[in-house]
Amino acid sequence: MEIFILCILISFVVGDRILEGTRLKRHREQIPIRIHVNGSRGKSSVTRLIAGALRGGGISAIAKTTGTTPRIIYEDGSETPLYRLGKANIKEQFHVLGLAAQRNPDAIVIECMALQPRLQAMSEHRIIHSTIGVITNCREDHLDVMGPTERHVAQALAGTTPAGQTLVTAESQHLDILKHACQELECNLEVVATDDLEAISNAEMARFGYYEHRENVAVALRVAKLCGVSREDAMVGMLNATPDVGALRMYDLEFFGRQICFVHGFAANDPQSSHHIWELSHRVFPEYSRRIMLLNLRTDRGDRSRQLGEAITTWATQPDFVVLMGTGTRIAARELLKKGFLPGQIVFSEGTSARDVFERIVELVDQRALVVGLGNVADPGLALVGLFRNRGVQIPMSQLYPTTPPEAQPPEVANG
Repeated sequence: MEIFILCILISFVVGDRILEGTRLKRHREQIPIRIHVNGSRGKSSVTRLIAGALRGGGISAIAKTTGTTPRIIYEDGSETPLYRLGKANIKEQFHVLGLAAQRNPDAIVIECMALQPRLQAMSEHRIIHSTIGVITNCREDHLDVMGPTERHVAQALAGTTPAGQTLVTAESQHLDILKHACQELECNLEVVATDDLEAISNAEMARFGYYEHRENVAVALRVAKLCGVSREDAMVGMLNATPDVGALRMYDLEFFGRQICFVHGFAANDPQSSHHIWELSHRVFPEYSRRIMLLNLRTDRGDRSRQLGEAITTWATQPDFVVLMGTGTRIAARELLKKGFLPGQIVFSEGTSARDVFERIVELVDQRALVVGLGNVADPGLALVGLFRNRGVQIPMSQLYPTTPPEAQPPEVANG
């Protein structure tokens, strides 16, 4: 009897899996263009840019991001948050494909949500089966999951190379790994190179209402071209796309006689991107002699906190104060103190509200100060950004893009 019941249960499970696979295949086939976006940095931004570029060319596209907050972006550019009952699970992509298929769009642009190398590969080869894959770049991030080295990260990301289709990338340092993956899977490789970046003028970049990475724009333009969208239409569509809430913006405010320039770079959560934003801020605003760094950290990202704390001590321009907020801040503090920071330079604001952090920052400003937020955009980071935004005036992007050739510009930083 027990064996009979067991057989019945197994048959139900197997039948459910077959039905699920059949349904998933049908949903995929209803969406002719499927774009799967992966990479270390810039995934959310590139997902939004590609969807905008396709809309600019008259292609109805639905997008799903997993950046600062998971969002579904519809054909008209409107969006809704994606609520989760538990932890993130790649089965979420099943539901997104089903939702998209019901609306019969021409395309779906979907950000990879997996970190484990095995799950990244499953997302592509079992769920999405993309017609165009994107790997923005390969950087030293999530080493605890994809490491221990940057090359291991590149190998993990290469797991989303689409079989028999096309892969677009702006990666250069580990391009050999991506080439090998494309050869193995008979995939066409489209590389965004220096010439593509130089073809995007500073005037075009300055039209964005936030700081966008030139490589992100170039990748989106290449994908749009593959989909038959003209450069002009793609640019218009991207400029009209709503950016991620973590997109870098800058605010100028005067508060009780103190002049503060605030750079919202919280979406930069790896040492390389954080360093670029920090140095860029000082090149653009050299008149601010006092430098305050905000690090918004997370207990569950201890390895990243350690990397940031260690890296900051090697940067050419050092902060006068480091304000530690969020959770698990002692990991970064330990590295800073170990490498020569004085206890008085480190301001602990763990567990405090955004308003309290804001007041601590104001206290650190003598007359003028540059304040740069890095590390993680989740609360209290977003709430703090709101306080600066509501009290200040946004600085136009034209200040970052003078009329000089792109190669003369400081390094740029990907969002999301």
